[in-house]
Amino acid sequence: MEKILSTAFIISLLESSVRMSTPILLAALGEIYTQRSGILNLGLEGIMLMGAFGGFAGAYFTGNLWIGVLVSIIVGILFSLIMAFLSVTVRANQVIAGTAMTILGGGLATFLFRMAFGIQKLPPSVEAFKSIEIPVLSKIPILGPVLFNQNALVYLALISVVVCAVVLEKTTFGLKIRAVGEHPKAADSKGINVYSIRYICVMIGGAFGGLSGAFLSIGFMNTYLDQMTAGRGFIAVAVVIFSRWNPYRALGGAFVFGFANALQLRLQTIGFPVPHQFLLALPYLLTILVLISISKKAEFPSAFTVAYNRGER
Repeated sequence: MEKILSTAFIISLLESSVRMSTPILLAALGEIYTQRSGILNLGLEGIMLMGAFGGFAGAYFTGNLWIGVLVSIIVGILFSLIMAFLSVTVRANQVIAGTAMTILGGGLATFLFRMAFGIQKLPPSVEAFKSIEIPVLSKIPILGPVLFNQNALVYLALISVVVCAVVLEKTTFGLKIRAVGEHPKAADSKGINVYSIRYICVMIGGAFGGLSGAFLSIGFMNTYLDQMTAGRGFIAVAVVIFSRWNPYRALGGAFVFGFANALQLRLQTIGFPVPHQFLLALPYLLTILVLISISKKAEFPSAFTVAYNRGER
């Protein structure tokens, strides 16, 4: 208990929580766009895995981490187009399509990694993003090392929260997204192309999902590992519902899950007398509890998961 209550332990825990919440936050921000337009993308896990591979491969073969980030975003967008085609054009069941996307993404990322790097005793690696210490702000007690001594992708995620909130709530494009998600027929009657808006939103979700995966492979670890997302895509979906499609609340929700993950790792490190299996399950138990507690209160967009067909009345 002395170790747990020490200032060093608390600062390390909070700093790690911010870092571990970043991939969940990035994926959740993209999913907010997708769900606001009426599409449920359960393939987020597969998109993140493809982005993780794309980001790592891009950084490894070019030697430039930012090129890896760009590749991850492009891969995320291209892979999400499959989901957009299935849910918007084909009007397939979105739950089934999303589940298939998750399976496809995980298998395809592993296959491409084996094709590119083969099977090695030690996995290939790159030099991950280094922490950037912001002058003056990083010297603030407790808050400084927690928020202002992170890598560039963490800062990018925090900035994205504000940008997403402004776009969704203060712009014409955001109004169109909300209109398409709430009443696509009325939006169509006003000249808004429902199909285009939904395609764009799914692609935005794919871009954020790919970036989230890149954070795991080149911003957090320095390599690609099979199934390295470990369910974070599904946790991001839970965060979106928990946040009620608000980017600022998504930031808080992602931090809660990041804190749970960081806590279980720290407790295992110091040998806290709790079965490690329970600690490993803690973030996922929290996800289940959150979904159970808010599922009845969440006000989903009126056209959520409802395929739109202009010819139907």
